[in-house]
Amino acid sequence: MLQSVILKKTKNGFLNFINLLADIFVPIIPAIVAAGLLMALHNVLSAPHLFMNDSLITAYPNLKGFAAFINVLANAPFAFLPVLIGFSATKRFGGNPYLGGAMGMMMVSPALVSGYNVSTALASHQLPYWHFLGLPVAQAGYQGSVIPMLAVAWLLSVIEKQCHKRLPEALDYTFTPLITILVTGILTFVIVGPVMRDVSDGLTSGLLWLYQTSGAVGTGILGLFYAPLVITGLHQSFPAIETQLIANVKQTGGSFIFPIASVSNIAQGASALAVLFLTKDKKQRGLASSASMSALLGITEPAMFGINLKLKFPFVASMIGSGVASVYLGLTHVLAVSLGSNSVLGFISIATTAIPSFLVSCVISFCVSFSVTYLYGRRQEVTEMLQPDGDEKPNEAMAAN
Repeated sequence: MLQSVILKKTKNGFLNFINLLADIFVPIIPAIVAAGLLMALHNVLSAPHLFMNDSLITAYPNLKGFAAFINVLANAPFAFLPVLIGFSATKRFGGNPYLGGAMGMMMVSPALVSGYNVSTALASHQLPYWHFLGLPVAQAGYQGSVIPMLAVAWLLSVIEKQCHKRLPEALDYTFTPLITILVTGILTFVIVGPVMRDVSDGLTSGLLWLYQTSGAVGTGILGLFYAPLVITGLHQSFPAIETQLIANVKQTGGSFIFPIASVSNIAQGASALAVLFLTKDKKQRGLASSASMSALLGITEPAMFGINLKLKFPFVASMIGSGVASVYLGLTHVLAVSLGSNSVLGFISIATTAIPSFLVSCVISFCVSFSVTYLYGRRQEVTEMLQPDGDEKPNEAMAAN
């Protein structure tokens, strides 16, 4: 009895944590997607061997200024990511989001050593320090960081709430922001920031180690079970991980999760499309048609819940197709350099040299999922299985044979 209660609380706590991450990152995803697609456009302009031996800016020098402009737009949201996360996370934690945004600005101040250069500055013993409270405090920035800002936003919201409770109303408006920022700032640069930077670097290194060590096996397993993760909602935690990987693209090379999510969505669409050819019921054919197109463009809920899970075998077939395609992704080392649409349009977000391999994986996912669904479904009474409980079955209650 006690064990079941503990398991239930653990499960609920974990799901609440996933929902918390989703609430924080969903609002800022449009900004990250826009920046990511701009980064992809810059890659198209500057990558050699994409359209010709030279890059477009080399072949057409007039494009250099435009490419440089696009690069500035693309890099800004990632460099100032703590500002976006600070605003969104502090709001979710119940604090003043503007204080959270201000704290994010302080963590990426130009007066600090850029977060991208901290490791180099440490290795060369050139990282400057403040000396106060008897401690050396590194003048290190947090550009592109995710986990440190999440911890700081939570801390800030806690301190702010305590100030609201303890300060008289006459002093609250003036001194709560001052005390909140000052105390949070000291704790951030002395303790929380450095500790969370190590945690963040450890997580990134761990994910890279897992990807580099397990290779195609690891990507295949993730691809196989990605759709079940979507059902449970656990995939909501992935944007936080992907943002971390893409923000440190020079170290990580990009995100291996995005391509897997894309082929998984394509697999769901392919299986739903196969059902279109297996049923004669007009209503279900219309649903299968629209749901499959939606899934191929990245929205899988209609296909997954309206068709594939209802019949079960299309869902299993889509898992197989996604798993096979993900093995190929691992073998060819396909990585995304930005976030975008997890669909056939996902090639825009893929590193330019890996776009052909990504497109091949999409074809593999589609063909395997469609074929397995169709061949198995030829022996099933698909039309009858799709009928809701209590509905009258149509005269033609059998799949095309």
